[in-house]
Amino acid sequence: MKNRNKTISIVFALVLSTTLFQACTRDFEDINTNPNQPIAVEPNLLLRQVIYDYGEQMSYEGFTAGNLLGQYSTALDFNLFDRHDLKSPQLGGNPWPIIYKNLRDNESILELALENPTHEVYEGPSRILKAYMAMALTDLFGDVPYYEAFRGDAATVTPAYDAQETIYLGEEGILDNIDKGIAALENYEGTIALEGDILFEGDLDGWIRFANSLKLKALVRIGSQQDPSTELQALFDAGNFISLNEENAVFDFTNGEPNNFRLARLRIGDFNNFVLSETMEDILKDLEDPRIATFYRPFANSDSAEFNGLLNGIDASQTSINLADYSLAGTIFREETGRLDANFMTAWETHFLWAEAAERGLITANSTELYNTAVTQAFAYWGTNLPNTYLAGPAALANGDALQQIITQKWIANTINGYEGWIEFRRTGFPQLRTISASLNNDVIPVRMPYPAEEQALNAENYEAAAANTNNNSINAPVWWDNE
Repeated sequence: MKNRNKTISIVFALVLSTTLFQACTRDFEDINTNPNQPIAVEPNLLLRQVIYDYGEQMSYEGFTAGNLLGQYSTALDFNLFDRHDLKSPQLGGNPWPIIYKNLRDNESILELALENPTHEVYEGPSRILKAYMAMALTDLFGDVPYYEAFRGDAATVTPAYDAQETIYLGEEGILDNIDKGIAALENYEGTIALEGDILFEGDLDGWIRFANSLKLKALVRIGSQQDPSTELQALFDAGNFISLNEENAVFDFTNGEPNNFRLARLRIGDFNNFVLSETMEDILKDLEDPRIATFYRPFANSDSAEFNGLLNGIDASQTSINLADYSLAGTIFREETGRLDANFMTAWETHFLWAEAAERGLITANSTELYNTAVTQAFAYWGTNLPNTYLAGPAALANGDALQQIITQKWIANTINGYEGWIEFRRTGFPQLRTISASLNNDVIPVRMPYPAEEQALNAENYEAAAANTNNNSINAPVWWDNE
């Protein structure tokens, strides 16, 4: 009887709600418009949302999928992506909607800043964020919808794909937006503070340093296509870039929900899916690098706190793996995520870029000093003590190929930003990644992400043109800056 009464109550409620809905929706637009509710979202709320959402989601993406592509970690199961079937994202592996959502929201901030003098202070940060996110997007995918893609209701739903070269070098492109963003900040004379800024707490000088470091990164990245030396030397001599860890473009995760690192919220089985890669293990052990104990845990079956990695890309259906034989991700990624940052740009990345520029002869500077500063800052960033002998031993810049040392150290520090490590491998060939165990890409390491399936379905004509330029959307077709 109790269940029967419950059923009658549910049916009655459904009938009543349907009747009320029909009655209430006849004049829905007139009745339900709140004259006191603002039509547009305030830019400070959007800025906070864009920074947090992009940083949180791409940190997760960078750890799960990026760390597989960059061979920091190996996936034990759900590992089609680790086997380089990049069209089958599983636990991560789909950055396209994350980046586009935040680029569109950021475009709303920029439009508000340009249309309303009250919001003028937001122009610089929104241009710099646009350049930052657009760079991540095009470096992953190559040619992408850009100029027609971010304008919300005003945009075409089937935007054309723009060439990566144009996205970098064209008007309103990456480098142009960085320059315009810096100019907007330097010329700002208003008294309204920048609110919603969880990177620099409203410090406009911090945004300028971030922009200059980002410009350095962009110029180095496209250095195979044009000579950046004049601009780089001027940038270096001016000295107004992120130079200290206290100036990093980051925001902190917490130990507890809702703002902890997402890996801490995964069920334990999903978290335990990621173990130390054999590539990462060998590099860290060869360098006698104590950060292995920060990034990973000794494997459970070890009787002397040893670490053990697994070659990427196993065939989980054919290979039996004992989890206790391999090193899981460290406590910093689950139990102690308050030690983690969402990392946009740092002093160590900036100094590694300067060290590379000096080593390549693009600037006049001491590459060893810049490299040593970068390594020291990277250890401090990851909360690991730098051994006194580290920079005099296998990790010394003079020990082997200097460029390989620089990029390898930057690759190590980019743990959690694994896409960055993979991008730098594609650009430089360092560190030397391995042929994976059971490749689904003919033993070839991919050099771009594929356009997602929804593009083929929803933007077919433009997708077909872009696919034709990438050998049918091949993950082995290099992007513009990767063509020597």
